[in-house]
Amino acid sequence: MSASLRRHLLKRGVGFVLVLAVVYVLRPLFHPIFYDMLNSPGALIFWTLTLLTVTVLWFLPPLDTEDSRAAAAVAALFEETDRGEVNSSVIVKLALVVGVIIVALVLAGLYSVPANALEERTLAEQTMAEGEPVENFPEMNADNARIVPRSVADVQSRGSVSYRQYRLGTSDIARMEDGRLAWSYPIQPDGFRNMLFENQQGVLLSDMTSMEDQEIQAFDDTPFSVGEGMLLHRGSSWNLRKSDFWAKYNDDAIEFVHDGKPYMAYPKTGHEWHLTPIPHTTPTWEGVALIHPDGTIENLSPEEARNSEVLEGQRLYPLYNTNRKMESLGYREGIINQMGTIGSHENEVEVASLPQGAGNKQPFVVDLKSERMSYVTTMEPYGADTRGLDEVWFIDSRTGEPTYFESKRQTLTGPERAMGIVRSQDSQTGWGDNFVVVEPIPVFVDGQLWWHSKVVPVDSTDITRHVFVNSANKEALTVTSTSEVKAFLRGEDVNGTNDIDTEPAPGEDNVEYYIVIEDEDGTVIQRIPIGPGEEPSVKYVPAEETAQNESQASG
Repeated sequence: MSASLRRHLLKRGVGFVLVLAVVYVLRPLFHPIFYDMLNSPGALIFWTLTLLTVTVLWFLPPLDTEDSRAAAAVAALFEETDRGEVNSSVIVKLALVVGVIIVALVLAGLYSVPANALEERTLAEQTMAEGEPVENFPEMNADNARIVPRSVADVQSRGSVSYRQYRLGTSDIARMEDGRLAWSYPIQPDGFRNMLFENQQGVLLSDMTSMEDQEIQAFDDTPFSVGEGMLLHRGSSWNLRKSDFWAKYNDDAIEFVHDGKPYMAYPKTGHEWHLTPIPHTTPTWEGVALIHPDGTIENLSPEEARNSEVLEGQRLYPLYNTNRKMESLGYREGIINQMGTIGSHENEVEVASLPQGAGNKQPFVVDLKSERMSYVTTMEPYGADTRGLDEVWFIDSRTGEPTYFESKRQTLTGPERAMGIVRSQDSQTGWGDNFVVVEPIPVFVDGQLWWHSKVVPVDSTDITRHVFVNSANKEALTVTSTSEVKAFLRGEDVNGTNDIDTEPAPGEDNVEYYIVIEDEDGTVIQRIPIGPGEEPSVKYVPAEETAQNESQASG
């Protein structure tokens, strides 16, 4: 080895070590690249080829462009510029890197097509294998209804505090110390200078279970050494990645209070490799990262998180994982079955759509009996024109265990149709101009699914009324107070009426399903009970023929 080559390798080695040191120190910035390299086949192909090429060319001595026709041809394209002669060896190496990047992108893209499809298929198989079918809907926690929608809570919470250097961050759902559900907010620095030097100043909890005298609790006297809205090495994102580099934090922070002390919890997502039929990955649950005000980060396994006294009653399972599982269910009958052109779409379902402006998205977070928060996702049959529900899935927010209810032959109304029924009940309201319908939430009363929507002014300053729509028969009930909402969820009559009586009518105790006839406004005209074994048929009869037959019968 010549002396010049040794000097070259030594200098390049020193430079390489310095680059590695910088990458290590700033590793939270490079977290997405390295995480995807180890957990995404396409990213692994792209980054491995690219980084290996860059490393080899970095250590490779300068190329002799005069002896290589190909290298000389590349160099000739760049030899003369306005600034004079350029280093032809560098130009050739850069051209090689660009070429490898293009090839790596093509290979990664081609491989990702089957790998992504297999990921969805495997995840759907896992979800169906874990899922436990149930015959009846679970019981609600009637005292913990989601009464205040997020938009109203945001307006009322921000209007009740006065911070000059701070602002309320993104809201999420947490449990208060007395068991009530609340919209929770980090009190984070506002403005670039404050984000650099000030700390998150505690958390704020806004009770969502009452529409009168809404209680807002501000725990704003506890600075967080590591928190939301704090830049670079002081921020929660930076420190979470340093504490556990091989996890992803896709969910927003859950801000809550335990024994009068504020905390933040971050559900953690990981990935699992599957080698057959070709290598691919699926998301897994890696536990919870718990941030203390002093900056301590506890990385807890799922079991440790469930046993943690501080996290008792709080959500633990990632919403991201839940959403991925539900989206994958369209692949449960196979990859070909769901394809647009050649797929038969047998038994294919998709997440029920919500119209723009609904103010929330699936999965819905609801509190079930015994203060067990659950992620609820409603599924509709595949197709552009289908809005009825096929299944309702429940993911336990503390264990991740799935259960599901199948509607079978019964047609259940979805959230989009339920919001339309709410609007059709009151043609005098200036919908869109003065008032809007927001946050349809599934609730379960006497074994039936109802959609709980809220009517609010367009500026979201208050709640005008609550409307419950029965998913089975499209009945609608309007209430205007917290006590009425809770009474309804307990299955009690509201205002002395029997509107929420879900018992079958006399003579209809052996009904398998109903044929529901409604007018163009969605108002139910008739419900025809169909018993087991009956096979109804529908026949079109022109109006004039019907009138003629009636005339002859009367004559």
